[in-house]
Amino acid sequence: MTLQKLILVALRYTTLLLFGAVFLVFGSLSSKFLEPVNVVNILTQSSSTAIVAIGMTFVLLTAGVDLSVGSIMFVAVAVAGKMIFTGYSLGLSICAALCVGFVFGRLNSILIVRFRIMPFIVTLGTLYFGRGFGLWLTETRAMNMPDAVTQLGAARIAGIPIPILIFLSVLAAGHFVLTQTPLGRQIYAVGNDPEAARKAGIRVNRILGVVYVLSGVCAAIGGFVALTQTGAVSPTFGNQKEFSAIAAAVLGGTSLFGGRGTIFPGTVLGAVLIQTVENGLVILNVDPYLYPLVTSAVIFLAVLIDTTRTNLLEKLGRRPIRVEPVR
Repeated sequence: MTLQKLILVALRYTTLLLFGAVFLVFGSLSSKFLEPVNVVNILTQSSSTAIVAIGMTFVLLTAGVDLSVGSIMFVAVAVAGKMIFTGYSLGLSICAALCVGFVFGRLNSILIVRFRIMPFIVTLGTLYFGRGFGLWLTETRAMNMPDAVTQLGAARIAGIPIPILIFLSVLAAGHFVLTQTPLGRQIYAVGNDPEAARKAGIRVNRILGVVYVLSGVCAAIGGFVALTQTGAVSPTFGNQKEFSAIAAAVLGGTSLFGGRGTIFPGTVLGAVLIQTVENGLVILNVDPYLYPLVTSAVIFLAVLIDTTRTNLLEKLGRRPIRVEPVR
């Protein structure tokens, strides 16, 4: 194998190599980091972000973006919390939260598809609308959930925490859709070239509508998973979660220009990597103000390597043009 091919293989598994390096560094600095309890804790803490990032991946694959996921999380848990306090069952409250995610996702898709407004502008608007609506609904007061909600987050089935089981279920469903269904292939086609996809008979507007609904529903699920861990709906719930979701997807190799990326191992590994870095910094008792700096450095490094990989692939894919002499 030539040196160029070795470099290409290394670049192809950038996120996995970064994850291994981070794990080895923190593991060598603290024995507590490698304890099974801490590994489960990392997976549990990253579950809500990973779920939201899975929904974001669908949108990014179509060269779109959804900045409203943090606000959707807030409104979804605010509605669920209000219903729980009113006396509705936990199951019905969860269904209401999912409906909130569906409605917001549908609203985004209508504005983007029918009115042809840029996804960035649409989702930025619904971000502010959702945040304002959530603050009005909660009267800017924190709502402490009953023990039944926090017990759900702490419960285990076959020794596995429920947040991780929910995360694995969303992961399996999302990975199956992207890799084993016509919808998944159409999403990649739309992201690669919308006009070519339209000429091939793909209903581009329908695909765009579906991905934003999926993103909204995943945000609602991720919000409720986070609620079972925090036990309270605060005015800042879900704040800036959209950036964590985008960072996890990009860190996992999803292109912001669409058409390239995976949920597993890509986005999932990116979300777990971000949480691993934060967890390691906490265990090492590093200054909390340095957390964003270290995390951003890891993200920038991953994006730089990904760009290098893309350029190298394009270089290898070029064919030399032979010019025939004129006779």
